Amino acid sequence: MASATENQWLKGRVKAVTSGDCLVITALTHNRPGAPPEKTITLSSLMAPKMARRGGKDEPFAWESKEFLRKLCIGKEVAFKVDYKVEAIAGREFGSVFLGNQNVAKLVVQNGWAKVRDPGQNNQGKVSPYITELLQLQEQATQEGFGCWSKVPGAAEASIRDLPPSAIGDSAGFDAMGLLAANKGKPMEGIVEQVRDGSTIRVYLLPEFQFVQVFVAGIQSLSMGRRNTNGNVVETVPDESNGDASGESKGPLTSAQRLAASSAAASSVEVSADPFAAEAKYFTEHRVLSRDVRIVLEGVDKFNNLIGSVHYSDGEAVKDLGLELVENGLAKYVEWSANMMEEEAKRKLKAAELQCKKDKVKMWANYVPPATNSKALHDQNFTGKVVEVVSGDCIVVADDAIPYGSPAAERRVNLSSIRCPKMGNPRREEKPAPYAREAREFLRQRLIGKQVIVQMEYSRKVTPAEGATTTGAADRIMDFGSVFIPSSPAKGDSEEVSASAISGSQPAGVNIAELLLSRGFGNVVRHRDFEERSNHYDALLAAESRALSGKKGIHSAKESPVMHITDLTVAAAKKAKDFLPSLQRIRRIPAVVEYVLSGHRCKLYIPKLTCSIAFAFSGVRCPGRGEPFSDEAISVMRRRIMQRDVEIEVETVDRTGTFLGSMWESRTNVATVLLEAGLAKMQTSFGADRIVEAHILEQAERSAKNQKLKIWENYVEGQEVSNGSTTVETRQKETLKVAVTEVLGGGRFYVQTVGDQRIASIQNQLASLSVKDAPIIGSFNPKRGDIVLAQFSLDNSWNRAMIVNAPRAAVESPDEKFEVFYIDYGNQEEVPYSAIRPVDPSVSSAPGLAQLCRLAYIKVPSLEEDFGPEAGEYLHTITLGSGKEFKAVIEERDASGGKVKGQGTGTELVVTLIAVDDEISVNAAMLQEGIARMEKRKRFEHKDKKAALDALEKFQEEARKSRTGIWQYGDVESDDEDTAPARKPAGGGRR
Repeated sequence: MASATENQWLKGRVKAVTSGDCLVITALTHNRPGAPPEKTITLSSLMAPKMARRGGKDEPFAWESKEFLRKLCIGKEVAFKVDYKVEAIAGREFGSVFLGNQNVAKLVVQNGWAKVRDPGQNNQGKVSPYITELLQLQEQATQEGFGCWSKVPGAAEASIRDLPPSAIGDSAGFDAMGLLAANKGKPMEGIVEQVRDGSTIRVYLLPEFQFVQVFVAGIQSLSMGRRNTNGNVVETVPDESNGDASGESKGPLTSAQRLAASSAAASSVEVSADPFAAEAKYFTEHRVLSRDVRIVLEGVDKFNNLIGSVHYSDGEAVKDLGLELVENGLAKYVEWSANMMEEEAKRKLKAAELQCKKDKVKMWANYVPPATNSKALHDQNFTGKVVEVVSGDCIVVADDAIPYGSPAAERRVNLSSIRCPKMGNPRREEKPAPYAREAREFLRQRLIGKQVIVQMEYSRKVTPAEGATTTGAADRIMDFGSVFIPSSPAKGDSEEVSASAISGSQPAGVNIAELLLSRGFGNVVRHRDFEERSNHYDALLAAESRALSGKKGIHSAKESPVMHITDLTVAAAKKAKDFLPSLQRIRRIPAVVEYVLSGHRCKLYIPKLTCSIAFAFSGVRCPGRGEPFSDEAISVMRRRIMQRDVEIEVETVDRTGTFLGSMWESRTNVATVLLEAGLAKMQTSFGADRIVEAHILEQAERSAKNQKLKIWENYVEGQEVSNGSTTVETRQKETLKVAVTEVLGGGRFYVQTVGDQRIASIQNQLASLSVKDAPIIGSFNPKRGDIVLAQFSLDNSWNRAMIVNAPRAAVESPDEKFEVFYIDYGNQEEVPYSAIRPVDPSVSSAPGLAQLCRLAYIKVPSLEEDFGPEAGEYLHTITLGSGKEFKAVIEERDASGGKVKGQGTGTELVVTLIAVDDEISVNAAMLQEGIARMEKRKRFEHKDKKAALDALEKFQEEARKSRTGIWQYGDVESDDEDTAPARKPAGGGRR
């Protein structure tokens, strides 16, 4: 279009109207990238009144003339042709413009808003083709008194605008702060006069005609660059003086001289425009130039520039210019000016920019997201009961899908995208931050023991540098999710949750994080771009905004209530004894369980006395740490009383400062829960008469004994069961013919029973399977504990395996690693996702064929101890490396379910292992080689065991005398676990 010849009709769209007789027209279509070509056309043979220049005045009716043409043509499609050019005025082009079938020049003259230029004798070729009609229309307008020809007295003077001080150019008289104070937040009508760049416009504010420059709030478009304004070449003066110059040294430059020199140097440098800058400018011009807009002033920066939101009409809709620019990838979000805006507008801008970055739109085409330590979690939603509130933003939920009482059921969930005050650590003398206790108590009252729905959203790797962790602590993974109460909001909460939650568009229920923020108990985390966040982030921001406006919680000017709690659990035992009379005077004392320390021992907070105490059930004991059923007892107690409101009666205090007594939760004696489940037994050597409700406890224990539950599973009437570190079932000795399949450290190994019919059956089933291609990523997501087919790396055979460790998030690559345990052989390795297949339940349901064993009567060093690697290598060589079959004489069956390297649980066979053609057992051979030693003898041994130990002792003595292996430096001192436990006095017991 720019190269069009005269008298050629073209079509275009009116982009701007600069005066009553001048239009800027852009092409309807174009093939070049960027903004379309445009032409400035002055209507042929017309002279409209001139608008005021900077510091000047309008000619009469100049504004009305321009407004008539603007409202008539702006944004509309027109046909035009160039009639002539006038080189004397910079080659200005004059032409005829038609709007539909109407001549625009005729309409202007007909309404009296321009004069027709007299053609004269010397300009016969530079006139409008319609000059005759224009002269006739001017004569009619003059007679009628239209427009500029008005016959109303004083009309011409009244049409001249009284322009106030401008913010552009000499702004000495312009009061930006005063304008903001008078109009902040109010929509102001205006007409855009000029677009400097995509995010900067110059506007006449109506009705005062104040000419201001407005920067669009919250965004910044790309720079249009800078041209060399003076065209001069900046010369440098050499250090040595000219021959004609004086030898006197010149004084230093003044500040003004330095500023002038730097300005001259800067103006001489041409800076090219950024990519998409011209497109951003055209985008803004196409929508708002010469159009009516509404400006909402948001603020003023330190340079007295106005910052505001710009809204324009697009048909029936009203659009936000800043948001449109960001959504189209033509501007970026700017935090400092966005902070002047309302929260909702800020969120929209930020979300639009993030989406453009993800889609790589326009200016973000080459955007590379920064590295992040967060990863999305998919398909990990679950329901469960809240067991513990760790802090205002962290809870522990027991998964309903895992059996009740199992320690594996508990999952720690950090609330997504919020941060509450830290609780501190009294053992490190860290005090709780303001409102930390209030936030935790708010959650405790709302959630403890309640059913919740958890939507896991992302995980984040936390390094020791990010938190107050101990020296040498490893990185840890924190899982984040949203927690919902599946019910309608409680009384007083309905005003504090989003409308989406109440209306049901948020199907899970009431978001507890939203409630916390609405009460002012936390802040929303401002995530970086591409950092995972809550799926309900906007609702969280809205809740935080409500708390800010209401000045609640941490946002209030008030100090948080100060609580002075006496913690007797870290104080001396004497101080606890001093408190005993106070606790005994009150019969049933209300308390809150702060923590479950063991099955029968916990930490309590007593609000009435503002103190924390250690409390244990009187006359009831659970297995100790590391003993069978210890973890299950703790888990049951956490599910039953953790952070619940309870009542206690205190009887006495022991020498460690632990208070002994009885506890009730919902009118139920808590000790009966443990006793009925077979997770505790009574200790009444001091007499049961002082225990409250002793008869109920005895009845509960008797019920567990009769059903042989847990610790009573081997109970025989009249015989006491030990709660020691091992629960051993003694059996009549039996001998198995076995093949060793895997050797671990510490004298442990896996075997298969030779001749077992199950081996052939499972091998036939595996051979009949058709192993297909690797599954499509996402269609098969094995989890920990699942039985699958895995390809063994050494021989590429497919075997049954259990998933031991799996990626936390959904699989995204065929190379992601899974740790698997081959249940038929006992070995364990990491395999890629591509080497795993789902397996039919008919194949996976059969128990594993690998049996865990350990060598009887001897202690073999673990792989981490001295001579441990040598012991492992020797055992591997004489078993797996020899290819022999062995007889395994079963001395004991250890049913404690000890876990080895994450490789399964179950009964462990304690055996004497003898090769079919060897004279001595493997047990004796390892003693003879000095890579094992005999276990500690006890005072009273069974005669069979005593005979076996006597037989083995000669092999150990042989190694000792020859200083072989572990005996090379003399006798080996026995460790703590070999030392026989001291006899406990009658009536005593560990508490």
